[in-house]
Amino acid sequence: MDSSWLSALFGGVYLALIIAFGIHVIMQRRPVGVTLAWILLLFILPVAGFFFYLLFGSRRLGSRRLKRLEHLYPDYEEWSSHLSRVITQRQVECPSNTPHTGIYKLAEQTLGIPVLPCSKLQLFHETDTILHGLLQDIERAKHSIVLEFYICEPQGRIKVLTEALIRAARRGVDCMVILDAVGSRQFLRGEWARRFRLEGISVTESMPVGLIRMLFERVDIRNHRKILVIDDEIAWSGSFNLVDPVHFRQGANVGQWVDAMVRVEGIPAHVMAVIAHWDKALETGEKHSSFNATYEFTPSYLSCYIGADVHVLPSGPGVDRERLHQVLLTAIYESNDELLISTPYFVPDDALLTALKSAAMRGVDVQLLVPHRNDSRMVHYASRSYYEDLLNAGVKILQFKGGLLHTKCVLVDRSTILFGTVNLDMRSVWLNYEVTMIIYDRAFGQIMATLLDQYMQSSERVRLSEWSRRSVTKRFMESLFQLLSPLL
Repeated sequence: MDSSWLSALFGGVYLALIIAFGIHVIMQRRPVGVTLAWILLLFILPVAGFFFYLLFGSRRLGSRRLKRLEHLYPDYEEWSSHLSRVITQRQVECPSNTPHTGIYKLAEQTLGIPVLPCSKLQLFHETDTILHGLLQDIERAKHSIVLEFYICEPQGRIKVLTEALIRAARRGVDCMVILDAVGSRQFLRGEWARRFRLEGISVTESMPVGLIRMLFERVDIRNHRKILVIDDEIAWSGSFNLVDPVHFRQGANVGQWVDAMVRVEGIPAHVMAVIAHWDKALETGEKHSSFNATYEFTPSYLSCYIGADVHVLPSGPGVDRERLHQVLLTAIYESNDELLISTPYFVPDDALLTALKSAAMRGVDVQLLVPHRNDSRMVHYASRSYYEDLLNAGVKILQFKGGLLHTKCVLVDRSTILFGTVNLDMRSVWLNYEVTMIIYDRAFGQIMATLLDQYMQSSERVRLSEWSRRSVTKRFMESLFQLLSPLL
């Protein structure tokens, strides 16, 4: 067969594939930056580009998971309607102690979960105190323990927690564990998962991966939530994975991970437990009684109206994907005096970048806290590609040098706090399963500001005069990875 004919045939097939994939990318109607990044990748990587797009280019959750979503939604509506009636009967109104009514109203109208009153909050930001608090609550559990985390590695001090779970199961506590299939692969494939199941602990692998699944489901959508709920009354959430920083990823040369968790007593614990049961139902198809159970305030909260008002915001590809993005944008645009942001991974889209610059240019003290070193080289360069624009607009950028700062927080005027598992990158905002607490409380805002101030004391401020003198090589790497930043 003539080689020129083969070349023409190959060229025609390749062109047809480029057009077909390009049309599919365009028809997804995603943000322009994401669309252009995928089209660029398809052109510059002739074969690998198609492969990467098939794996990571769509929000494929799998037909079984989508059917379960559809099947479970009526139960979710019934549960949220019941919870709304219970709270309304207590005559809870829009919080009067926050000037950020836009954030509040947006959350009220889009979440389907009302604001949760009378929430008692405690902030923990040292590994020893976090682990001690988690252990104490597990040891005191009487009825149920719900644990959902991205990473669980029972090494070092974490072994104490896993052994405490086994003891809880032995004394009759209903224990349920949900772990991400990639983040906790070692645990799920090892001895600990087998031991848990032998002790009667329910272990669910969230978002499993495999060669066959790759054909039908997107493999990089992860369950990034971090939730512990005790007896439906106490919950923990934040950035802390179930890992001992002394042992975790020491080869990355970024220092120990620095995290924070919030312990909350009250109705948010019930909501987080339902979120975890929902995640289990998506994987197993097994409904839980909490979806249809009657919820009542516990006696300690019946007549107590002290404490914070909290919205619990679950996000992920299976729900309204724009909701979290809208809340973040509203928080930035509603800031009046000060906006403090802590995030380990900073890869914003154009809308978030514009919002941050606009806030700084209208006089808001915008301070962005990021790690000096990052465990992802791509994110490291992509993140820094935005620094010059932000610095020119007046945003203060501080690089934390005390380890890998992993705490995720947006603090608006020291009175409204977005705290949880969400990084300020598009993977967290659009793809992964995350959970965020929107806290309306000036007192807790001051506590959070104190923690962020401590982080700043261990940080080095990036100066525009020095940053503009960085090498051409660094500029090139930043520009290169900025092109791919919508995909990170």
